[in-house]
Amino acid sequence: MKLDVLALAAHPDDAEISAGGTIASMVASGKKVGIVDLTRGELGSRGSADLRDQEAAASAKILGLSARENLRMADGFFRHTEENIRAIIRMIRKYQPDIVLANSVNDRHPDHGKGAKLQAEACFLSGLRRIETELDGKAQQFWRPRAVYHYIQDYFIDPDVVVDISDFYGKKMDSIKAFSSQFYDPNSEEPETPISGKEFFDFIESRAMQFGRPIGVKYGEGFTSARFVGVKDLTALL
Repeated sequence: MKLDVLALAAHPDDAEISAGGTIASMVASGKKVGIVDLTRGELGSRGSADLRDQEAAASAKILGLSARENLRMADGFFRHTEENIRAIIRMIRKYQPDIVLANSVNDRHPDHGKGAKLQAEACFLSGLRRIETELDGKAQQFWRPRAVYHYIQDYFIDPDVVVDISDFYGKKMDSIKAFSSQFYDPNSEEPETPISGKEFFDFIESRAMQFGRPIGVKYGEGFTSARFVGVKDLTALL
């Protein structure tokens, strides 16, 4: 299955929190979008890996994803290795996305920056024909996405491009709340975390409004790019 867009995420819920509105808007426009999570988030203080698998599946339905997979790398301990790079290359070659959405290049959680480096390098190396990979016993064709955009997570980073998600903010929040073990639940007896308080939802909305305001919309999601973002027609820009 060829995807138009593939979101790569160190943990289940990374893509939803920072790019859920963008994903929902692309799906609504007829694009095929998928998510590949690197880990199951098994080191999280709340819930469990099995529960997060179920939550990720529920979120995928809400967003209308065409595919979702998990590479089961070691949460917190995955490293920049050939094995891990090749695992991501296999997913890029499997789905042949035109656009990849990747983790933030620098963030509070070290897995996010580590994931971003792995993902960006895999996107480049996936285009080298002399790097051979197989999937299900079959040789894969080399493939390089046309663009890689890093979503912005906990730390604020000036975006290179902002996507208007005003019409899809509600669906974004629904996809986040599908991970109910991780976020605000007044009846939960599990440990408090930096994202489990009610104020975290306020932060998500404030960030979306912060990105939306400069482009004249209510809600936005910001992305960074290692290369220039080009357009054929300036009138396509807000």
